[in-house]
Amino acid sequence: MEGAKEGLATAVRIMPYLVAMLAAVGVFRASGAMELLINVLSPITRQLGIPPELLPLALMRPMSGSASLGILAELLRTYGPDSFIGRTASTMMGSTETTFYTISIYLGSIGYKDARYILAAGLLADFTGFAVSLLICTLLFGR
Repeated sequence: MEGAKEGLATAVRIMPYLVAMLAAVGVFRASGAMELLINVLSPITRQLGIPPELLPLALMRPMSGSASLGILAELLRTYGPDSFIGRTASTMMGSTETTFYTISIYLGSIGYKDARYILAAGLLADFTGFAVSLLICTLLFGR
Protein backbone atom coordinates (compact mmCIF):
# COMPACT_ATOMS: atom_id res chain seq x y z
CA MET A 1 0.00 0.00 0.00
CA GLU A 2 2.85 2.35 0.85
CA GLY A 3 4.52 1.75 -2.52
CA ALA A 4 1.33 2.52 -4.42
CA LYS A 5 0.87 5.74 -2.48
CA GLU A 6 4.46 6.76 -3.19
CA GLY A 7 4.05 5.87 -6.89
CA LEU A 8 0.95 8.03 -7.15
CA ALA A 9 2.74 10.94 -5.50
CA THR A 10 5.63 10.56 -7.97
CA ALA A 11 3.21 10.48 -10.91
CA VAL A 12 1.58 13.70 -9.72
CA ARG A 13 4.99 15.32 -9.24
CA ILE A 14 6.23 14.51 -12.78
CA MET A 15 2.98 15.36 -14.57
CA PRO A 16 3.87 19.03 -15.27
CA TYR A 17 7.23 18.02 -16.76
CA LEU A 18 5.61 15.37 -18.94
CA VAL A 19 2.89 17.73 -20.19
CA ALA A 20 5.48 20.43 -20.94
CA MET A 21 7.64 17.97 -22.86
CA LEU A 22 4.75 16.65 -24.95
CA ALA A 23 3.52 20.19 -25.66
CA ALA A 24 7.00 21.28 -26.77
CA VAL A 25 7.25 18.35 -29.18
CA GLY A 26 3.81 19.16 -30.59
CA VAL A 27 4.69 22.82 -31.09
CA PHE A 28 8.04 21.92 -32.70
CA ARG A 29 6.35 19.68 -35.28
CA ALA A 30 3.18 21.72 -35.88
CA SER A 31 4.96 25.07 -36.25
CA GLY A 32 7.02 23.89 -39.20
CA ALA A 33 10.27 24.41 -37.27
CA MET A 34 11.32 20.82 -37.91
CA GLU A 35 10.85 21.19 -41.68
CA LEU A 36 12.71 24.50 -41.65
CA LEU A 37 15.61 22.97 -39.75
CA ILE A 38 15.70 20.00 -42.13
CA ASN A 39 15.77 22.34 -45.15
CA VAL A 40 18.69 24.24 -43.62
CA LEU A 41 20.64 21.09 -42.71
CA SER A 42 19.96 19.05 -45.88
CA PRO A 43 22.70 20.61 -48.05
CA ILE A 44 25.23 20.05 -45.28
CA THR A 45 24.23 16.44 -44.70
CA ARG A 46 24.33 15.70 -48.43
CA GLN A 47 27.92 17.00 -48.51
CA LEU A 48 28.76 14.66 -45.62
CA GLY A 49 27.10 11.69 -47.32
CA ILE A 50 24.21 11.50 -44.85
CA PRO A 51 20.83 10.85 -46.47
CA PRO A 52 18.60 13.86 -45.67
CA GLU A 53 15.67 11.46 -45.26
CA LEU A 54 17.19 10.45 -41.91
CA LEU A 55 17.19 14.01 -40.53
CA PRO A 56 13.60 13.97 -39.19
CA LEU A 57 14.41 10.84 -37.20
CA ALA A 58 17.68 12.28 -35.91
CA LEU A 59 15.94 15.48 -34.79
CA MET A 60 12.87 13.86 -33.24
CA ARG A 61 14.42 10.82 -31.52
CA PRO A 62 15.91 12.73 -28.56
CA MET A 63 12.52 14.35 -27.92
CA SER A 64 9.84 11.73 -28.41
CA GLY A 65 9.82 7.98 -28.77
CA SER A 66 6.34 7.78 -30.26
CA ALA A 67 6.99 10.57 -32.79
CA SER A 68 10.27 8.98 -33.84
CA LEU A 69 8.56 5.59 -34.12
CA GLY A 70 6.05 7.18 -36.49
CA ILE A 71 8.88 8.66 -38.55
CA LEU A 72 10.60 5.26 -38.64
CA ALA A 73 7.39 3.59 -39.80
CA GLU A 74 7.03 6.15 -42.59
CA LEU A 75 10.65 5.64 -43.68
CA LEU A 76 10.18 1.87 -43.73
CA ARG A 77 6.94 2.20 -45.66
CA THR A 78 8.52 4.58 -48.21
CA TYR A 79 11.97 3.03 -48.69
CA GLY A 80 11.50 -0.51 -47.38
CA PRO A 81 13.12 -2.26 -44.43
CA ASP A 82 15.94 -3.73 -46.55
CA SER A 83 17.01 -0.38 -48.02
CA PHE A 84 20.01 1.52 -46.75
CA ILE A 85 17.72 4.18 -45.26
CA GLY A 86 15.49 1.56 -43.62
CA ARG A 87 18.40 -0.34 -42.09
CA THR A 88 20.15 2.81 -40.92
CA ALA A 89 16.96 4.29 -39.44
CA SER A 90 16.26 1.03 -37.60
CA THR A 91 19.80 0.94 -36.25
CA MET A 92 19.50 4.58 -35.15
CA MET A 93 16.29 3.82 -33.26
CA GLY A 94 18.02 1.05 -31.35
CA SER A 95 21.18 3.05 -30.67
CA THR A 96 19.69 6.20 -29.18
CA GLU A 97 17.43 7.34 -26.36
CA THR A 98 14.61 9.80 -25.93
CA THR A 99 16.96 12.08 -24.02
CA PHE A 100 14.67 15.04 -23.32
CA TYR A 101 11.79 12.79 -22.28
CA THR A 102 13.99 10.69 -20.01
CA ILE A 103 15.57 13.73 -18.38
CA SER A 104 12.21 15.42 -17.82
CA ILE A 105 10.73 12.29 -16.21
CA TYR A 106 13.68 11.27 -14.04
CA LEU A 107 14.76 14.71 -12.92
CA GLY A 108 11.17 15.90 -12.56
CA SER A 109 10.43 13.02 -10.22
CA ILE A 110 13.15 14.12 -7.81
CA GLY A 111 12.74 17.86 -8.35
CA TYR A 112 16.23 18.39 -9.76
CA LYS A 113 16.46 21.61 -11.78
CA ASP A 114 20.03 21.88 -13.15
CA ALA A 115 20.22 19.42 -16.05
CA ARG A 116 22.84 21.08 -18.27
CA TYR A 117 25.56 18.43 -17.82
CA ILE A 118 23.11 15.57 -18.03
CA LEU A 119 21.58 17.06 -21.16
CA ALA A 120 24.98 17.60 -22.79
CA ALA A 121 26.06 14.03 -22.03
CA GLY A 122 22.75 12.61 -23.29
CA LEU A 123 22.81 14.59 -26.53
CA LEU A 124 26.46 13.66 -27.11
CA ALA A 125 25.51 10.00 -26.64
CA ASP A 126 22.62 10.41 -29.11
CA PHE A 127 24.88 12.08 -31.68
CA THR A 128 27.42 9.28 -31.24
CA GLY A 129 24.65 6.69 -31.69
CA PHE A 130 23.50 8.35 -34.91
CA ALA A 131 27.02 8.71 -36.31
CA VAL A 132 28.08 5.16 -35.48
CA SER A 133 24.80 3.76 -36.84
CA LEU A 134 25.47 5.50 -40.14
CA LEU A 135 29.08 4.30 -40.19
CA ILE A 136 28.26 0.68 -39.32
CA CYS A 137 25.41 0.48 -41.82
CA THR A 138 27.61 1.99 -44.53
CA LEU A 139 30.38 -0.52 -43.80
CA LEU A 140 28.05 -3.53 -43.56
CA PHE A 141 25.46 -2.79 -46.22
CA GLY A 142 27.04 -0.19 -48.49
CA ARG A 143 24.88 2.44 -50.12
